[in-house]
Amino acid sequence: MAYPDDYPPIAEHGLIGDLQTAALVTTDGSIDWFCCPRFDSPSVFGSLLDRRRGGFFRIAPDTNAEVTRRQWYFHDTAVLMTRFMTPDGVGALYDFMPVRDGAATDRHEIVRVLRVVRGTMRFTVECRPRFDYGRAPHTLELTPDGPAFHGPDLDLALHTVVDGGGALDWRAEEQDVSATITLSAGQAVGAVLESGADVRPRRIPIGQADAKFDETVHFWRSWLERSTYSGRWRETVHRSAMSLKLMTYAPTGALVAAPTAGLPEQPGGERNWDYRYTWIRDASFSVHALLSLGYTEEAAAFGSWLADRINSHDGPEDRPLRIMYRVDGTADLTEETLDHLEGYRGSRPVRVGNGAADQLQLDIVGEALYSLQLADQHAVRLDHRGWQAVRRLVGWLCENWDSPDEGVWETRGGRRDFVYGRLMSWVAFDRAIRMARDRARPGDIPEWTRQRDLIYDQVIEKGWDPGRRAFVQYLGGDVLDASVLMMPRVGFVVPTDPLWGSTLRAIDEGLVSDGLVFRYDPAASPDGLAGTEGTFSLCSFWYVDALARSGRLGDARTAFEKMLTYANHLGLYSEEIGATGEQLGNFPQAFSHLALISAAVDLDHQLDHGAGVVAPELGRLHPLG
Repeated sequence: MAYPDDYPPIAEHGLIGDLQTAALVTTDGSIDWFCCPRFDSPSVFGSLLDRRRGGFFRIAPDTNAEVTRRQWYFHDTAVLMTRFMTPDGVGALYDFMPVRDGAATDRHEIVRVLRVVRGTMRFTVECRPRFDYGRAPHTLELTPDGPAFHGPDLDLALHTVVDGGGALDWRAEEQDVSATITLSAGQAVGAVLESGADVRPRRIPIGQADAKFDETVHFWRSWLERSTYSGRWRETVHRSAMSLKLMTYAPTGALVAAPTAGLPEQPGGERNWDYRYTWIRDASFSVHALLSLGYTEEAAAFGSWLADRINSHDGPEDRPLRIMYRVDGTADLTEETLDHLEGYRGSRPVRVGNGAADQLQLDIVGEALYSLQLADQHAVRLDHRGWQAVRRLVGWLCENWDSPDEGVWETRGGRRDFVYGRLMSWVAFDRAIRMARDRARPGDIPEWTRQRDLIYDQVIEKGWDPGRRAFVQYLGGDVLDASVLMMPRVGFVVPTDPLWGSTLRAIDEGLVSDGLVFRYDPAASPDGLAGTEGTFSLCSFWYVDALARSGRLGDARTAFEKMLTYANHLGLYSEEIGATGEQLGNFPQAFSHLALISAAVDLDHQLDHGAGVVAPELGRLHPLG
């Protein structure tokens, strides 16, 4: 397949993983992104960010004939299947990672099994790792049982899967390997790439590879059977749920924002961030999505992780909680640029780490307490230590909520009095009051109530622009911002309030394009970065919910089902959608998928019961005013 500039479109990927790390596989049979041993470790295969220097692991037909490719997930699993169809035959590539649902380990496997189901086909296999984002050299050891690659901090063994059709005959190409093989109908061959300090290449009978396949299929189907969702968009919702699970680091329960780094919000531009970390905001909203599907264990795991972060006292000196962490809960996210990489289609700089980690974003306190209250009611109750941490967090907010910050979109153009920060500070006080009253916990409820009400009055008086007739991005401003779509969801406004109705109409006119929603207009509100961006998928799903709660159920369903057409061939979403419908930004994006789930669940219920009626099991959590 000929890709523009030899880079596949972002959408031409599937995701596989083992709940500690993940890999992207193109429709061309190439693994062009894989970090090991964790999501936030340096890449081993990174040709997604540099086709020449990044490294890849490719299995593809060796033919001059036209090849038709189809890719899908083996039903109800995270096992990826890529089919190659040629005039000479049809082959199927199975890609998966056996699940490591337990303690952190450096042992990970990528299993790749190739079968020919019709005719005869010749295939080429190439494995070209590039350690530490392509910065570190490695050595090749070619043994009788297969290749081993030795990097400075990581070893890889490439096991050969053998069958009656033969085995891959590896040949060295400097420090890399390749092989070719011809298979006829019914024959299979494969390779298993394993990481670990003591791994050695070996030959694996096809029966053992098939057993790993069966175990992986069983894990995913058993996990999916726990879902309680039976609404209109079952297949779509379940694919999003599995995508969120694939982006969860099982040893801690932390959810990464995306498994990739450096994918651009504008091809050729500078908006290229590293999302392989756990944002308090993103992961907090995942609690609602998971609970709405019945996944209380996952919600409880993240609730425990979040409580540990609040208790750890490892925030910056002036505040108790960081906006993001590594998956193990540590906080070293120093941002650096990889100047030796050209970036996806020339999108530079390529950044790893994230300089936004030390920003002040007041909304995260509200999102943290939003999720802790959900967990407290439905998954795991806060213990005494956890409640004391909440009281400290709310005490800090009492002194700091009325301050400018960098905002929900992590702008780099200076601090402002963002309305969304005030909104979620209101949520923080409101949820703390509820947790204290519902569980008879000690707390300064009169003071928290006073602070909550001060925020409400400030937002109504200064966050509303009479000219726009809308709630706006920052106090005293006139710039629209899609983050205010959360107002009815968290109970700040009644969806039938004229103030909200005119706000929604202003967003319709100023930020919505054919049902897709921009976060804000960088030209009207400079964010310190050059270039533009696409519509934000998270905001598009927030818009669906806002429409439904406001009584516009027909518009809500149309907007939701239109958004479904922008998913890739596997039902996956990146961060943004470009002008011609292309996926932009890091991929897949957890925020997009958790927002899809929440929108689907809430829209289902309101279509069944009427606009503005929240599902009974979550009614106390999302009041309508």
